Amino acid sequence: MPFLPPRARRAATALAAVTLVLAACSSPDSDKTGKAGDSSITIFNGANGTIVENWNPFSPTQLQPTQGPLYEALFWYNVATEAERQPMLGTAAAWNADGTELTITTREGVKWSDGQPFSAKDVAFTFDLIMKNKAINATGLTLTSSVAKSDTTAVLTFKNKSFTDEASIVGYTPIIPEHVWSKIDDPAKTINQNPIGTGPFTLKTFSSQSYVLQKNPNYWQAGKPKIQNVRYISLATADAASAALTAGQVDWMSSFLPGLEQLLQNHKDLSYVNTPVLTASIFTCANKELGCTGPQTDTAVRQAIHHALNRDQLNKLAGGGFAATASPTLLLPERDKKWIADPSQVTIPGTPDVAKANQILDDGGWVKGADGIRTKNGQKLSLTIQTVTGWSDFISLNDAMAQQLKEVGIELKPTQLSWNEWNNNQVQGRYQLSLDSIGLGASANPYYTYQPKYATVTTAKVGEAAGTSGNYSRYSNPVVDRAVEIAAGTNDEAAQREQYTIIQKEITRDLPYIPIYVNSLLTEFNTSRATGWPTNENKYALPASWKVWDNGIVLATIEPVA
Repeated sequence: MPFLPPRARRAATALAAVTLVLAACSSPDSDKTGKAGDSSITIFNGANGTIVENWNPFSPTQLQPTQGPLYEALFWYNVATEAERQPMLGTAAAWNADGTELTITTREGVKWSDGQPFSAKDVAFTFDLIMKNKAINATGLTLTSSVAKSDTTAVLTFKNKSFTDEASIVGYTPIIPEHVWSKIDDPAKTINQNPIGTGPFTLKTFSSQSYVLQKNPNYWQAGKPKIQNVRYISLATADAASAALTAGQVDWMSSFLPGLEQLLQNHKDLSYVNTPVLTASIFTCANKELGCTGPQTDTAVRQAIHHALNRDQLNKLAGGGFAATASPTLLLPERDKKWIADPSQVTIPGTPDVAKANQILDDGGWVKGADGIRTKNGQKLSLTIQTVTGWSDFISLNDAMAQQLKEVGIELKPTQLSWNEWNNNQVQGRYQLSLDSIGLGASANPYYTYQPKYATVTTAKVGEAAGTSGNYSRYSNPVVDRAVEIAAGTNDEAAQREQYTIIQKEITRDLPYIPIYVNSLLTEFNTSRATGWPTNENKYALPASWKVWDNGIVLATIEPVA
């Protein structure tokens, strides 16, 4: 999560606050270290304010360790490397020649955390439930049937060719127990207070400031996990997070800390990795037809914002100089260059084109008033942008962008919210502009950027949930929809590239998401209580403490210090 470094004048206060929080949620047993039977680590995954309980693996407001530590998918994809998919609850998956039928072989000997046996019937039930409930179909899967042929074989049949959907189907769908969820009336609304999964951990305790997971004694991977208790905490500020880390009171967190090496040089038990893969972007609620309101629904306004930003300055002021250049296609310039059709769109210029931004607004009928702010048909070009309280680099971005956009007659009004409110606003479409990041699809194929963020099937009207990682902009374009559908129906990269060229032409004009830069992704570890964390040399998982799925892999891998 984004943060700026601690300020010396507030360090003592922050550390005191951290100590109180950790003391309030600890117990004698949970503080022991050194033996697998009573070992414990503490994680800060960016949560601030009151923690709202939700263990529903289909909910957009689920607590982060729901997917991975508690519930598992059929396979796991490591987006930190180009490794092959890793079998989890599934051991094999094969398509028919048409790409409309997927046969899944499930792992034998797996038990749910309540001791009941897992089988292919649970897999078939999971996908059948998704098929029958649009509200939990976050990726818009077009299933027509889901059948268990035996205890170890499930067959999924799709309406359309779905080759490219494979990673989201087998790698990003949480598998749930039929014996529990068949009794739940509304799978979209339950908070699932007693989560029963197959993951390495189960829920032990919950409070509004912290919660604890404990080792699942029925876990199918022999000898894992070795850590007994995992505690997640909420911290109010970036300073509190930094103070907790350097005081040895947090074992795993992902925070943006410029000068990190100098900060940690006197702390021999602390280490870090940097794995940048996220494009910091301005999300816009762009679609009037689906209920978005405000000047940002005008394409000219979004284009003007895009051209008016001084990204080099933003990197210095908010990115600490660590950010990389983004692409208007929303792909990663280094990793995804082969997929970017127009060489001029591989990267965005670091300097602004104020003249072009002004011309776009002039041509769009936005006229500057006496106060320098533009109006059109009586509507002032004033926009509210939301970010999360404590995300200090994003707060700095907002402050700097407000000054930059004022130069072209756009008033930007930053607001700070709790993570829960910020996230709910995006999911429901109740915002004008929002700062967030894009990246980390099921695989590096552009389909996993374009389908969730731009397809009509992954969005909803304002006031309705757009899914766990869906199209929060409410963008809807039949040209893009058709290209996404065609790309999903082939494994031919040349054919996919043709469709992505079409998509890029549309989205770089419409700009429902306005890229700023590729943010650093710094993750910090304390090695005094646990070892085996991912390193730059061994990225066996994406190390970010907030990353779903990978979080479960890391927690099942690390070991207590003897």
